[in-house]
Amino acid sequence: MDGKNQTIPLDEVDYRILDLLQRDASLSNQDLAAAALTSPATCLRRVKRMVDSGLIERRVAILSPQRLGAGLTVIAEVTLDRQGAEHLDAFEARAVADQAVQQCHRVSPGPDFVLILHVADMAAWNALVDRLFTQDANVRNVKSFFSVRRAKFDTRLPLPGHRDKRE
Repeated sequence: MDGKNQTIPLDEVDYRILDLLQRDASLSNQDLAAAALTSPATCLRRVKRMVDSGLIERRVAILSPQRLGAGLTVIAEVTLDRQGAEHLDAFEARAVADQAVQQCHRVSPGPDFVLILHVADMAAWNALVDRLFTQDANVRNVKSFFSVRRAKFDTRLPLPGHRDKRE
């Protein structure tokens, strides 16, 4: 067993490390250890344990869609005609393979999927509609919402003992 998806016990030091990494995953181990009030060796060992267990899935840079030319954010609800596992799996595979799809959620009740997408403009949206929805005979309905303002965007999860210390 590789340890992924196993539950590991966490203490206050682990939660401090997780809180700090959620704020800035680019911290060096030295800086992370100092901010978490632990030694660099202990910090490195704890982070490795959380990565190996799958608790920390990955560390990434969050980019600005607008500054990269993907200024249109779309939330789309997709309903399929046939909801058998093979049909759901087939649509999901096509959706997650498309670069414009940032998030793909199977949901219930209601539509079968909710997608969060970033495209350059309406022309790019129309091209995505053609390739992802129109060409799939199993897509019954797509309800799209266009974001006019993003009031909040955060990737951090709430952690025990770290209530709303967000900056």
